[in-house]
Amino acid sequence: MPTKSALITGICGQDGRYLSELLLSKGYEVHGTIASRAPGVGEADENLFYWDLSDGTNLQQIFKETQPDEVYNLAAQSHVRLSFELPIHTANVTGVGTLRVLEAIRQFQETSGKQIRFYQASSSEMFGQVKHSPQNEDTPFHPRSPYACAKVFGFWQTVNYRESYGMFACNGILFNHESPFRGEAFVTRKITRAAARIKVGLQQKLKLGNTQARRDWGFAGDYVDAMWKMMQQDEADDFVVATGVTHSVQDFLEIAFGHLDLDLEEVVETDQSLFRPAEVDTLCGDASKAREKLGWEPKVSFEELVRMMVDRDLKIAERDAASR
Repeated sequence: MPTKSALITGICGQDGRYLSELLLSKGYEVHGTIASRAPGVGEADENLFYWDLSDGTNLQQIFKETQPDEVYNLAAQSHVRLSFELPIHTANVTGVGTLRVLEAIRQFQETSGKQIRFYQASSSEMFGQVKHSPQNEDTPFHPRSPYACAKVFGFWQTVNYRESYGMFACNGILFNHESPFRGEAFVTRKITRAAARIKVGLQQKLKLGNTQARRDWGFAGDYVDAMWKMMQQDEADDFVVATGVTHSVQDFLEIAFGHLDLDLEEVVETDQSLFRPAEVDTLCGDASKAREKLGWEPKVSFEELVRMMVDRDLKIAERDAASR
């Protein structure tokens, strides 16, 4: 019999896939919400519910059916560049959507008496224009995009519900984390997919924006373990999850294309239209608190992560090329 029940919003996204696998391996009964029918997530397929962050009306019914011990809020409009084009939608979904989940949990706890632990997927983008590096839990926020502003709103609502209602509500301030399941619109996956497709002749060029931006990149499979560990603490708290090492987009490019023996100079072009209106130059996390209190450490190196992503995209590209 399952030991606990968990509900993951956005279960079909990158983090949702890895988190559902982790929880299933620990004996959880895993449920998830999706905005539309999406490719499967293993054993959790039959436990999917339609729900959208912009409309919280059916959350109470989902809670009644799933009786979750833990709710992981991973759903969001999470593309930073797109948030400049859809700022109101991003604020409604990523920001107010978090409040909808928190309030639904509060009401459900009040009527059912069941206690639910809540995890909010916060983001290093909240730090934005930083004044010192690395960033930790005490670093002030200076968001530089509609997405980051929405995440700051969700962060403080999570803290507010914890302090106002005594809810177990924690924030994971996760720095950039990637995997072979990263969405194709994100720069890292855009790079690895393009490298693979150029290698097999399906694509000629890759256009990118700011390749000098530096980020603290880790592996999503490592980071979901930190999420779970936060939810097992005696008291809810907020944690930075990061590697403490930064690399530029250019570094990512060189490893990805070098892995396939491709010449960057011949195929990569700069496109000014892909630059953000307000750039975030460097983000680097200090995960000392997570190491000390959670016993968490990243396991996959930056180089291993990039090669892992390229290898999977190469298999996909070879299959696509063979089907033509």
